[in-house]
Amino acid sequence: MDKPISTGMNRIKEVLEEKGIKQTWLAEQLGKSYNMVNGYVQNRQQPRLEVLIQIAEILDVDVKDLIESTKK
Repeated sequence: MDKPISTGMNRIKEVLEEKGIKQTWLAEQLGKSYNMVNGYVQNRQQPRLEVLIQIAEILDVDVKDLIESTKK
């Protein structure tokens, strides 16, 4: 199930699934539209660092847990 590691990818989708949290709830907490959050979750766009930190705080995870490692 390992997928190739690539830069510029986030793990927001995986963390949401692990915690059983819906994108709509995260969007409300962030004060952003569902479409914006869905773009982050689907890796169509990447959140700014400040937003990534905010997501980590909301989900109670280390910001590093939201970023795919570039190391093998």
